[in-house]
Amino acid sequence: MDKKFSDESLINFGKRLSFLLRHDTSYQFDEHGYRDVDELVEKQGFTKELLDVIVETNDKKRYEFSEDKKKIRARQGHSVNVNVDLTEVVPPDELYHGTAIRFIDSIEENGINSGTRQYVHLSKDRETAINVGKRHGRPCVIIIDTKQMKNDGIKFYLSNNGVWMTKFVDKRYIKEVIIVPANVG
Repeated sequence: MDKKFSDESLINFGKRLSFLLRHDTSYQFDEHGYRDVDELVEKQGFTKELLDVIVETNDKKRYEFSEDKKKIRARQGHSVNVNVDLTEVVPPDELYHGTAIRFIDSIEENGINSGTRQYVHLSKDRETAINVGKRHGRPCVIIIDTKQMKNDGIKFYLSNNGVWMTKFVDKRYIKEVIIVPANVG
């Protein structure tokens, strides 16, 4: 693929696309969270080629087109109420939540809630959780007893880009909190 778009422009357009597909309350998404590609081109400053590049190169595989490529959606992370066709699945015995150390006291007291999103996002490994936590400050990793959560009837979903989700993680399911050393990452 030729380098038609700079890394900086891809990052900026990617952030804008993330907002437009996950949080834009002024847009009427279809029931599955899709937005019309033509609307993004005509009214939001994107081109079809740029959308193709963002979808293809996003390291987290956040976005997907409909089969006919006339619509696009974020796979998860919405603050607007949409159904992204998640299927309930059985999680591994442990999953990981990456966050910043400044949130630990609140989490240990109240559990992990979804905040403005529809779901709490969990990772399959510590490395991914560390990278998630770094976006919010000095990272920590919380190990979650997902086996017990599932045994207690709590539902889990796996997005098609590998993010595990659940509605809420009660503090009793927190097995361990690991503070990541400052020199890691």
